[in-house]
Amino acid sequence: MYHGRESGKGPVVGRPEILKERPDVSDIWDAANAAFPVVVTRSWWERTTSAVDDPLARQVLPDRRELDTDPTDRADPVGDAACSPVPWVVHKYPNRVLLLVTKRCHLYCRYCFRRNHVPSDRQDPSEEEWETALAYVESSGAQEVILSGGDPLAVRDDKLFATMDRLRTHVPTVRIHTRAPITRPDRVTPGLVAGLAKRQPVWVVVHVNHPRELSTEVDQALARMVDAGIPVLNQSVLLRGVNDDPSILATLFTALVSRRVFPYYLHHPDHAAGNAHFRVGLDEGRQIVAELRGRVSGLAMPRYVLDEPEGTGKRDIPPRDAE
Repeated sequence: MYHGRESGKGPVVGRPEILKERPDVSDIWDAANAAFPVVVTRSWWERTTSAVDDPLARQVLPDRRELDTDPTDRADPVGDAACSPVPWVVHKYPNRVLLLVTKRCHLYCRYCFRRNHVPSDRQDPSEEEWETALAYVESSGAQEVILSGGDPLAVRDDKLFATMDRLRTHVPTVRIHTRAPITRPDRVTPGLVAGLAKRQPVWVVVHVNHPRELSTEVDQALARMVDAGIPVLNQSVLLRGVNDDPSILATLFTALVSRRVFPYYLHHPDHAAGNAHFRVGLDEGRQIVAELRGRVSGLAMPRYVLDEPEGTGKRDIPPRDAE
């Protein structure tokens, strides 16, 4: 780990500072950034090392392989478009509906399956689009709304709370999918936590892929929510060069449980354009998960799932001998 980096210079690390320590990404930066933003929070950067194979840097720094085309790439790898009745809404399951609050994130993961949220797009819905989206959710008959994006915590508290308050009379349960407690833990303010606790039932699903993402400030952010009675779950993505090792996953999931965060999903990587170098084969993934089962308790064992490209939703990936 770096111990000499200065803190307090702003929430995002500038390109010159990154290239000073990782000059190897300078020649690919512009092309990668044009396809999908390169933005790294200072909190995250302070957890990385200068090693080329550092698992945290690997998730956020550009890689020349992002520009390669793989024959299995899909423009819409989880079939969202076919299940979007109105803009900013995805409705795959009868009892729950997903609302894309924004396309903005605090940090942009290079393996993201929504890489089609390109920089040239408008990052937030217009007033008319937002009203249409909210009206659809209200009339959907769903029992649960998932606030996603982008990152729903990239919007102000007042918009977030107003959205929750409006939908509450129609949809009993709100789930917030966010990486902010991990990438920008100072976003989890007392005001945010109090507002969420006031609007129960609210479930927060965070996204952690590697044990080193769990810094002291991340621990504090997670504890604030759990202490306020907000259930926190985690979803991880199985990523080559990051966590494709049962020992790393066992350490991660055990650490999450000790922090009162339930390991919910382990996602098989989606076939988004530009992320082929992160992908693990299905047989290899099954072998990793089989070894993981022997190392953790049921409480620390997530569901290993694949989000179908046809838009039919997630399915559990069975062990090879169960097929």
